[in-house]
Amino acid sequence: MKHKNIFNKIVGVMLFAMLTPLSPLMLTSCSDEPDSEYFYTFTGEMMSDYLKNRPEYSEFAEIVERAGLMDLLAAYGHYTCFAPNNDAVDEYLKGRGFTSVSQLSQEDCDTIARTHLVSYMYTTFDMIGHKLPSVNMLSRYLATEPGFDSDSNAVIVLEGLAKIKFELKDDSVENGIMQPIDRVIEKSNSYITDLMRDNPKISLFYEALVKTGVINDVLLVEDADYDYKKLGNNPVYLKSGDYEQQGKPYYLPETKKYGYTFFIEPDSILKEKYGITNIQGLYDLACSIYDEVYPDDVNAPGHSFENLTDDVNPLRRFIQYHILNKIAAAADDLTPQEVTNKPNFEGAIGIIESLVNPSDWHYTLLPHKMIKVDKVTVSKYREGCKRGERYVNRRCDEKYKFIGQHILADQDDKDKAKGLDHDGINGHYFYVDDIVAFNKDVENVIHNVRIRMDFNSVFPEFITNGLRILGDPWQSDSGEEKYGRSVLFPEGYLDGVTFSNCQFTWRRPVAMYNIYMWDEFALKGNYDFTFRLPPVPFDGEWQIRLGFTSQESRGVAQIYVDNVPQGIPLDMTKNMNTEFYMGDDFISEIEDYDNLSEEEKAEYIKTMKNLGVYTYPRSVFCDNGGSGNLGYPCVYDIGFRKIISQSYLDSTKDHYLRIRVASDGKQGNNNEFALDFLELVPKSVYGVGSDGETEDDL
Repeated sequence: MKHKNIFNKIVGVMLFAMLTPLSPLMLTSCSDEPDSEYFYTFTGEMMSDYLKNRPEYSEFAEIVERAGLMDLLAAYGHYTCFAPNNDAVDEYLKGRGFTSVSQLSQEDCDTIARTHLVSYMYTTFDMIGHKLPSVNMLSRYLATEPGFDSDSNAVIVLEGLAKIKFELKDDSVENGIMQPIDRVIEKSNSYITDLMRDNPKISLFYEALVKTGVINDVLLVEDADYDYKKLGNNPVYLKSGDYEQQGKPYYLPETKKYGYTFFIEPDSILKEKYGITNIQGLYDLACSIYDEVYPDDVNAPGHSFENLTDDVNPLRRFIQYHILNKIAAAADDLTPQEVTNKPNFEGAIGIIESLVNPSDWHYTLLPHKMIKVDKVTVSKYREGCKRGERYVNRRCDEKYKFIGQHILADQDDKDKAKGLDHDGINGHYFYVDDIVAFNKDVENVIHNVRIRMDFNSVFPEFITNGLRILGDPWQSDSGEEKYGRSVLFPEGYLDGVTFSNCQFTWRRPVAMYNIYMWDEFALKGNYDFTFRLPPVPFDGEWQIRLGFTSQESRGVAQIYVDNVPQGIPLDMTKNMNTEFYMGDDFISEIEDYDNLSEEEKAEYIKTMKNLGVYTYPRSVFCDNGGSGNLGYPCVYDIGFRKIISQSYLDSTKDHYLRIRVASDGKQGNNNEFALDFLELVPKSVYGVGSDGETEDDL
C-alpha cells in the first residue's frame, strides 16, 4: 500500500515513463496499424496463434475456442486481448468450485472471452484514465488504474485486481496487441440494484431504496424495440458546405440503453457523522433537509414515515437525489472530457483549468433538481480539497466556501478484493464521504451560479450509450470508434426532444477547435426542433443563453421559450464585429481587452449585454499555434453567447426551447443552426449588484 500511495501522486507523462520505455511512442497515440518500431518484433502470428502456440495460455485458448471466437482472432483486425495464463484461469475455476474448463458452460465461455477482448488496439500508454476508452466485446467498460506488481514494477491494473504483466505488456501480433494478465477479469451481469443489495457496507441506503419504492424506478436496461439497422444507411455521409465536413461519416447510435449512477454514503459515514443506524434515523435526517425545501408538503399525508413511497415523502426525495439518470462508468464521465497523453496538452479539452474547475451538471431522479460535479484544479480555491479529485455540489470562490461531498471512486478497488462490484449492466455506484442532498444551501448558494452545460450533458442518453467517446481528437474523422464518431440522431431517440424535417447531428471533438469542449451539435434542413431545458434550482428571473460560433455557411432561426417567440430571428451568419452587434467597437485582441480598466471592462460588457450578447467565456481557450493549454482565451468575433430570453422561470415545471428555421430558402449549409453549449444564469449573477459588481467573464 505504501508503494501505491506514492505511485498515485505521480501524474501525466512522468507516470507513464515508468510504464513505457522512452521512445517516439511517447509522442504519438496508438495508430490504426501496429508499428513494429514501437512494439516487439513481429513474428507473423495472429492473436489466435499467440494463444495456441504458448502452453501457458492453453486454458484461455480453450475458452475462446468454445466461445466460437477463435476464427475471429485468426482474421485481420485491430484487437486488444487481455489474456489470463493458466494459473489465473485455475484460480478463477477454483472460486467457482470447478477443476476444469470443461465444467464451464458455453455461455460462461462466451462471457469470459468477450470480457477479455476489445475491438480496438490499446497499449498501456493509452490506459491513462479511470477506464479503457472503448467498451469490450460485451459492451462494458473496463476500469483501469496504475499500480505495482510483486516486483515493484509500475503496471496497469484492470478492474482493481488483474495486473498486466510488466515483462509481456504491449506485445504485438499481426491483428492487434496482447496484454497478458495475472487474473481473470470478471464483470457482473447483474442489475446495479442487485450489486447494491449484496454490499453490506451500504445496507441502510439499499433498505431505503426498497422501502421508498425508488428501486422500481431504476430497473430499465435497454429499449428492445430500437433497431438502428431499420433506420437506413449507417454511416451517413452528409453533404456539407464546410470543407472539413465534406465526406465525413456520421453514425446512428447502435443502442438505446438506460442507466443510473448512484452516490452512496456508506453505513459507516452515516453512523460516524450523524449517529444514524436505522431507517427511522435516515427518515428523520431527510425531514430535517427537505421540510425546508418543500414546506408546503410537511402536513401532507404522504409525508409520514408510514408513507415512504409517496412522491412528497422526504426520505423518497432523499434517495431520488442520490441518483442520476445516466451511467457514469467512471469518475471521468462526471466532468468534461480530458486528454492526458499529449506532450503539449494536459486536462479538460477546451478549458483553461487554471481559471475554472472543469464542471458538469447532471439530472437526478428528484424532479427538477440537478447535481453539480467539479474536478478541482484552480489553486486559488482548493483549500480543503484534493487537486484533480471530484466533488458533488461544491462552491469555493471569493464569496463562499462549500467543499461538497468527495467522490471516493478509489474505494472500488478495495471492494473488488471482497467481491463487491460497483458496475452492473444498468448502472454504477460511487461512495461519497458525506450527505448528498438538495438542501437550502445548495438551492440558494451552491446552485445560485451560472449553469453552463455542453449539449452532450443536456441529453443524458449521450453518455449512457457511450457516444461521448473522446478517443483521439487529433485523429481524422475516419469513423473508427476508438477515435470517437460523429453522430446522427434519429427522431425519438432523445427524451424530451422532438424534431422534424431535419438532420440533428453531433460532431465529435476535433483537437484545438475553437469551441467549448471541441464538439458541436447542429441542425440542418427545414427544422422545427424542441428540447426540454435543464431545470433551474429556484424560481426567479433567469437568462437563457446559447453558445455558438457564427459562420457564413449558417442560417437564421426563430427561437421560442415555452412556445413564446423570443425577439427577432437569430442570424448565425453575423459576426460580433458587424454593425448589427458591436461593429468597429468590438475588441478582437485579448491583450487589448486585458489592458482595459475594471470600469472600462464593466462598461464594455454592459454594452454587449444591451445588444443581447456576450463573447465566449475567457476560460475557453483557442488554438494558439498548437500550444494547447498555453493558448489564449476565445474572446473573438465569431464566438457568441446569445441571450435567448430573460424572464421568470418556475423551478417546479418543465420548460422548453424551440428552434424553427427562418432562413430565406436553403441558406448556406442547408440552413445550419449550431448548438455548442447552454447557459442558465440567475439575476443574482447577470444583474448588477448594489456595489456595482458585474458578472465575471469566465
